[in-house]
Amino acid sequence: MNVKQVSTNPQQLDSQRGNSYVEVTTDSPVASIDVVPRHATEIGHSSIEPELALRYEPEAIAAYYSRRSFQVVGRIFAVLLPCFSFAFGLWWDKQWGRSLKMQQRRAVQLKELLTQLGPAYIKIGQALSTRPDLVPPGYLEELTQLQDQLPPFDNAIAYRFIQEELGQTPEEIYAELSPNPIAAASLGQVYKGRLKTGEEVAVKVQRPDLRDRITIDLYIIRRLAAWANKTFKRIRSNLVDILDEFGYRIFEEMDYVQEGENAERFTEYYGYLPDIYIPKIYWEYTQRRVLTMEWITGTKLTQVEAIRAQGIDAQHIIEVGVQCSLRQLLENGFFHADPHPGNLLATPDGKLAYLDFGMMSEIQPAQRYGLIEAIVHLVNRDFDSLAQDYVKLEFLTPDTDLTPIVPAFARVFNAALGASVSELNIKSITDELSNLMYEYPFRVPAYYALIIRSLVTLEGIAIRIEPDFKVLSAAYPYVAKRLLIDPAPELRASLKDLLFKEGTFRWNRLENLLRNARGNQDYDFNIVLNQMIDFLSSERGAFIRDRLVDEIVKSVDAVSRNTLHAVTSRLRDTFDRVPLGNRLAMAIHETPGASSEQQQTLEHIKRIWGILQETRGFDPAQLIPQLAQVLTKPETQRIGQQLASQLTQKAIARLLRELLITPEDNYSNGYKPSVSDRLILPPAKV
Repeated sequence: MNVKQVSTNPQQLDSQRGNSYVEVTTDSPVASIDVVPRHATEIGHSSIEPELALRYEPEAIAAYYSRRSFQVVGRIFAVLLPCFSFAFGLWWDKQWGRSLKMQQRRAVQLKELLTQLGPAYIKIGQALSTRPDLVPPGYLEELTQLQDQLPPFDNAIAYRFIQEELGQTPEEIYAELSPNPIAAASLGQVYKGRLKTGEEVAVKVQRPDLRDRITIDLYIIRRLAAWANKTFKRIRSNLVDILDEFGYRIFEEMDYVQEGENAERFTEYYGYLPDIYIPKIYWEYTQRRVLTMEWITGTKLTQVEAIRAQGIDAQHIIEVGVQCSLRQLLENGFFHADPHPGNLLATPDGKLAYLDFGMMSEIQPAQRYGLIEAIVHLVNRDFDSLAQDYVKLEFLTPDTDLTPIVPAFARVFNAALGASVSELNIKSITDELSNLMYEYPFRVPAYYALIIRSLVTLEGIAIRIEPDFKVLSAAYPYVAKRLLIDPAPELRASLKDLLFKEGTFRWNRLENLLRNARGNQDYDFNIVLNQMIDFLSSERGAFIRDRLVDEIVKSVDAVSRNTLHAVTSRLRDTFDRVPLGNRLAMAIHETPGASSEQQQTLEHIKRIWGILQETRGFDPAQLIPQLAQVLTKPETQRIGQQLASQLTQKAIARLLRELLITPEDNYSNGYKPSVSDRLILPPAKV
């Protein structure tokens, strides 16, 4: 496609009058503007003060709009009137019993209403479009179009923005550019192009008047949030802070330079993960309102049949997304806050591609570790510790009386947890927590709102692909791996809480932890072995080391008891079968075997050994050299010395008991056993 360009000079374009038009011929693949209308030079430049246009400053924005009451009131009516009209339509349908019949029509109306109201409301529709468990199917299909099928704005304006931002006309920059946008979302629209150097690219151009429309909506909703916080005492969360967090992120999203930097940081943190793909940013063709990035060919995650038709495992793609999200939230803290299906694609080679890096957020280390601890305590049903976690995570103030909250946790979460971690899902937990918030003094921290939005959106996508998919079930192997190998003091404390109860080691917890951890792609036997030895030998690992040595000694003692029991039992049976062997058989004490508790521990250890054998990195041929290398470490020798010392003490104590205690009350008729007899006679009762 070729477009005849009459003028490219900004001053000349500003002076143009009359109607605009675009003249198209077919010789060149690049489209450009013939004449730009006068109003187009004003579109995209905020009508508010320039310093307010580039960043979210709630106080400055409030001061600006407080002097423009008529504009604010006009916007309020522009929002409320169509909303009331839509709500009345729903009520009318219900009264006449035709809600199901009118569902498709109302879904179209809702989509058009949100589109008409602007970007802030489109974001709400995008969030709803990922929740098949909340939104009826008819609405779901229409709301999905809000992800990238919104009405586009005029090409003439888009090309003008390219020229203003990049300093050259589109045909000077791109060898090809699609004549129309291939996608249009809430903040911009995307063209497919090709650079002069041959690379296929996606060119994203920002919508005009974007900041004006978003700013006034944020101002109005912020005033409403402040009024709600002041009026309704049961609302303990600071709605203004939550809205401000959203405002900061959406203003960052409107800066495409920031988005490019986010993409590169995202690549640095997560680009190494298998089956994750992140497009390249072309900085020489990127500015605040224009972004040029690598073109990605792929299929939306919601198009399950199309994905499977390509031979791609859709559920595997979701699991890849879950693992990547876990690293975002719990490892580096830099996370994608808007993972709707328009921003996630399954590539033909089976990778998950992230496309949009405008709305990103961060979670601090203390909050990351707090979330992991909360997951552990939730799975462990340790509700006392869970209540403390909510204080650390700022859901509760430090002076909150936790006494009534702990049994409330036990009541609601026991029902949500079901029988095992495999039954966990984010929605059930957030629903139960929402119920608690009305009864107890909980508040939602601003940082948490975007985390939940991200997780709930991801779970919504997963449910569409696999209705029985549980995000937290898929997440627990990662959490288990972190508990086993992460050296952070917070997680070591969580590991101790998980494995010990009232000083008793819980082998079943270790077994479950190892079983879950081996399902994580980064979990490797060699890494775990070395890191656990390093930790156990350190000062921080003293508590677990001492208790673990005690448990190993008990286990060895149990094995020896079973062995002695088997030997003495066989000897008695043997002597019973020979003439005159009764006295000897009676003289041989049948040593009792391990207790039922010890036997249970041995069963756990056998299963743990089986789990280790199935763990990635376990190689029997390499195990002896690995163990030899580990045994040469001073810290390992220190643990070995502890084991040897305790085993020796236990053996000496048993020997002394057998040799020195006279079991007179075990015998009758005045029989006095000799010292040699005592070696095989049962010990006296003490």
